[in-house]
Amino acid sequence: MSENEENVNEEQTPEEAAEEAAPDAAAPEETPAAEEAPAEEPPAEEEPAAEEEPAAEEEPAAEEAPAAAAAPASDEEPEAPLSPKERRRQARSAHTGEARPPRTIEERAQERAERRSRKAAHRRAYRQKQREKRAGHPRAETPDVAPETSASGRLKTRQGIVVSDKADKTITVRIDSARPHRKYKKIVRSGSTLHAHDEQNEAHIGDTVRLVESRPLSRTKRWRLVEVLERAR
Repeated sequence: MSENEENVNEEQTPEEAAEEAAPDAAAPEETPAAEEAPAEEPPAEEEPAAEEEPAAEEEPAAEEAPAAAAAPASDEEPEAPLSPKERRRQARSAHTGEARPPRTIEERAQERAERRSRKAAHRRAYRQKQREKRAGHPRAETPDVAPETSASGRLKTRQGIVVSDKADKTITVRIDSARPHRKYKKIVRSGSTLHAHDEQNEAHIGDTVRLVESRPLSRTKRWRLVEVLERAR
């Protein structure tokens, strides 16, 4: 050190020396404050980012909701009509199991009559529809062969020979038929047997009788005796 510097140091009092040292000590304290300020700012910038992330996540969820709502609409198909068996099954599954109140014999008979009338009306409507369909598409008939039924709906009739009368109120009749072949026009003879109802047991073996169709009277009887045309000799 030069002499001038030594003189300046001697002239400074201890208080001045402390003041000169104070700024040097405060300088290091200010630098951390300056460094901490930028460190505190990034968290303030990150807060909006944290708030925006849920919003970004919610948007796809909002878009998925309409898509999910639209998906079932496209997958839905018109329900096919249920079969009678399925309807009965659903009705049985919906039944609570509670017993019906007791009914009198008259009430039961009335319910049975109503049920039969409903079924009869349904059968009549179905048969009428079938007749209209057949009238619109008549079947081809072979020449010189009379149709079994007319347009007026008359009952079918048959004429044959009795081959058995052993059963009570029942006769077995053989029906012989001869008709030309559709393609070759040759006369083809064939025979069949019918079971007919004979209430008075009038017909016997060998008699020529006329039959008319009727409602089912037994497992095999669908015909009824009208008259005996010729007795066996």
